[in-house]
Amino acid sequence: MNDSERGRPDGNRCFVCGPDNPDGLQLEFRLDGDICRSRFTPGPNHCGYDDQTHGGILFSVLDDVMANWLFLQGVRAHTAKGEIRYREPVALGTLLELSGKLVKRKGRLAILEAIATRATDGVAVAEAQGTFMMIED
Repeated sequence: MNDSERGRPDGNRCFVCGPDNPDGLQLEFRLDGDICRSRFTPGPNHCGYDDQTHGGILFSVLDDVMANWLFLQGVRAHTAKGEIRYREPVALGTLLELSGKLVKRKGRLAILEAIATRATDGVAVAEAQGTFMMIED
């Protein structure tokens, strides 16, 4: 995939979704109607303590599923504020389904929400809400 197919070469080294970041997660995002979706399986390098996924990694993937909701629609934005609620610990090796959607837009701000659920049983492990500042090119 070349830079024009990716849309924005300045994002290709993003820790979460950048295909050119060899140390990153390299998640792929897609729009499914009005929901942005991805999947993530935390591995040994994503560990916090007690073989559980580090909370910062969980927040990063939820932040990116919200940001990519905007990006995939051609909107450039930066996270202005983020909040997360951890509901369940996530053991390493657990396949997670990620989804994000728009809650509302007001002026240059977009408020989105995201959720990570275990693929095996659909239980929510973390939820996030983010406010994004849309910028003009």
